[in-house]
Amino acid sequence: MTATIALEPAAPAAGGAGRRLMWAAQDGLAVAWRNLIGLRRVPRLLVFSTVQPLVFVLMFRYVFGGVVAPALHGVSYVDFLIPGIFVQTAVFGSMNTAIGLATDMQTGLMERFRSLPMARSAVLVGRTTADLARNVFVVALMTAVGFAIGFRIHAGVPAFLGGFLLVLAFGFAMSWIFAVVGMAVGDPETAQAAAFPVLAPLVFASAAFIPVNTMPGWLQAFAQHQPVSKTAEAVRVLVLGGPATQAVWEALAWDAGIVAVFAPLGVWLYRRAV
Repeated sequence: MTATIALEPAAPAAGGAGRRLMWAAQDGLAVAWRNLIGLRRVPRLLVFSTVQPLVFVLMFRYVFGGVVAPALHGVSYVDFLIPGIFVQTAVFGSMNTAIGLATDMQTGLMERFRSLPMARSAVLVGRTTADLARNVFVVALMTAVGFAIGFRIHAGVPAFLGGFLLVLAFGFAMSWIFAVVGMAVGDPETAQAAAFPVLAPLVFASAAFIPVNTMPGWLQAFAQHQPVSKTAEAVRVLVLGGPATQAVWEALAWDAGIVAVFAPLGVWLYRRAV
């Protein structure tokens, strides 16, 4: 009896950095497509991913709007709120990265990936890229809901689109933080529980929903300089108008710093885990 073994194409062992980068990008896109197919087959996940942001929009707009509006000095609260909701949506959506990776580890899929001739970063790049694609849909839906309840663009469509891209960049950066969380705990329930202590202070102690100057003095120092506030303020300036260069660069600096720290850490944890 003879057997024929079909070997997968070997990973490029030699070649320039450009060739290796291209190989890693192709592997990452293949894994991202696999995750998006899974999302299509479980549409309930996408549906429930939009429910929470909708609840936040309606709750803050109609429950807290009357209280916060006097502190905005003539700015409509809905125009102040929706950029913050965009950022909050991206942050909460990034939690799915931790849950998805922890689920893959628990089911043994990571070992399957490790046995294939693929870039070690592809699993994490694929997951974060798929979650970025999901954020495009969810943030676009939040935009439509915002227009329905009175949100308006004051600085022109190009600036608004720049703010939209800034939100997506921040969501992608945050996905790397939660990729590390998911790889570190290795269990989806634990990943969900571990994500909230990270999310809560970043989202609620920020400029996403209320002006920072209404907070206690000891909290303002944190709220003014953390990444959710910086991104929300940059998006808000792009929507409402005004000098945006410094705010945008500060937000992008946070994105670059988060990815620079957590992407290598996530790959290192992946190597250790499998």
